[in-house]
Amino acid sequence: MPGDPEGHLRHRVIRTDVADARERYQLLTSLVVPRPIGWVSTRSTGGVLNVAPFSFFSAVASSPMLVSLSIGTRGGVAKDSLRNILDQGNFCVNVVTEPQLEAMNQTAASLPPEDDEFAFAGLSVAEAETVDAPYVADCPAVLECELYKHVELGKAGGLVLGEVKGVRLDPALTIVEGSSFVDTAELRPVGRLSGFSYSLLGEIRVVPRPEL
Repeated sequence: MPGDPEGHLRHRVIRTDVADARERYQLLTSLVVPRPIGWVSTRSTGGVLNVAPFSFFSAVASSPMLVSLSIGTRGGVAKDSLRNILDQGNFCVNVVTEPQLEAMNQTAASLPPEDDEFAFAGLSVAEAETVDAPYVADCPAVLECELYKHVELGKAGGLVLGEVKGVRLDPALTIVEGSSFVDTAELRPVGRLSGFSYSLLGEIRVVPRPEL
């Protein structure tokens, strides 16, 4: 019960060193929620376009402006997105919004490296202005990124830090007066939960920080 000082004694503790990989993944992705989705668009050295969603994605710093992507392997082989980022040094992160949920889900399909996910999902493509990478043309918010650092994660794949060189915003989006905040209620971002579940924006609560 809430406020029970001995409630911690009833907690179940799962040792991650004895849990298997599937159990660790399911625990992590059902507890660290909702997660923003990095809908990453890249181009291969052969010119093949790729776009894929990653929910191990986060903001890292504002100066320099950095974002992180943890990109796993498939069958022990680097995924197309990671290989393209390392080969080309550029990528875009498209912010997934409610109208794009179904299209984003289509790009999660495991296609061969020679297939174009933009075409597969029926997405329009355009070229970024500040980096050499494609982006989803009708996405209202896009981060144009340059590879800042790559950290090998062994069997887990690789951690990519990208420096945001340009922020592309649909002119229909409102910037909150007196700031550079994009109006979240207009953006309508989608978050990732566990399994096949996603969270929509829902109610926004404004809770000012206490002043001492």
